[in-house]
Amino acid sequence: MLVADFDFHLPEDRIAQRPLADRAGARMLAFDRTTGAFEDRVFRDLPSLLREGDVLVLNNSRVIPARLFGHRSGLHTQPQHRVTGRVEVFLTEQISEWEWRVLARPGRKVLKGEILTFGENVLRAEVIEHGEFGERVLRFEPVVDFYGALEHLGHIPLPPYIHREDEMEDRERYQTVYAQQRGSVAAPTAGLHFTQEILEQIRGQGVEIVSITLHVGLGTFQPVRVEKVEDIHLHTERYTLSSEAASAMNNAKREGRRIVAAGTTTVRTLEHCALKSGNGPLEPHSGTTDIFISPGFSFRLVNALLTNFHLPKSTLLMLVCAFGGTEKVLKAYRHAVQSGYRFFSYGDCMFLS
Repeated sequence: MLVADFDFHLPEDRIAQRPLADRAGARMLAFDRTTGAFEDRVFRDLPSLLREGDVLVLNNSRVIPARLFGHRSGLHTQPQHRVTGRVEVFLTEQISEWEWRVLARPGRKVLKGEILTFGENVLRAEVIEHGEFGERVLRFEPVVDFYGALEHLGHIPLPPYIHREDEMEDRERYQTVYAQQRGSVAAPTAGLHFTQEILEQIRGQGVEIVSITLHVGLGTFQPVRVEKVEDIHLHTERYTLSSEAASAMNNAKREGRRIVAAGTTTVRTLEHCALKSGNGPLEPHSGTTDIFISPGFSFRLVNALLTNFHLPKSTLLMLVCAFGGTEKVLKAYRHAVQSGYRFFSYGDCMFLS
């Protein structure tokens, strides 16, 4: 397969630049993956599309203010490389307590051994590894409250297709109402539509709601740079499968009830865990995954999927095509474009069952 096989025309004005005032006010395309039929609905219809006994799985990862603006301090382990200037750092993955994988701008100029400062020396970090495409590894000097410093200094990492600076509103709206475990650098955007009222309505219908955690990392922002789908390799991301979620899904599979995933991050976590368990039951654990799901993948756990509309030629669109069928999904996407649906993180959604 070619990456170009997953392209579609998307006018610039279809890309949502701001969230709706009403979280649950999004349009929703209901899609039957058996027939390929689809119907224009609204997100508030989701409870009516769920069944008593379904298990709805949410990703409770919390987005951190991962964009930092600072300075090259002029300090370097090699005196000949002592330079100054502004720098932007985007935290993408925590490696250890004080070490982070990041994207740095200007990418070519930030050298291994440099000391970067943020705020009035509130945070200081040494560049300890130098990678491609602006990737670096930073080792921060220990501070009493690192995440508190991030909340003070950092900016919400809005995706690059949102052509504006982050605002105070984004700190709340680029976060699900059930976000708990901090660590993501992008929101699990299908979850942005839920309100506490809709979650209570879903529970009241006899749907079991459980949470997993997958911290969304660099892969969400990196463009696909190969021509063949088979050559795609994703960055690893950290996840946790709780005992509650494992038990609920084991029972559902045994009893023939549906597992409904809210978002592609949830799908990737669940299907990774299913592969890891072999033919046995799911066991609670934490780990990392770089699972890449494309057409031809055999789904073991997920029976229905709520997801936003994704970028052309993206790995997330490939996952949706694997679940719903490439031609059928792309036909539904063309309908969404023609019908004025709002695309990407702050956009509308699709329910595939």
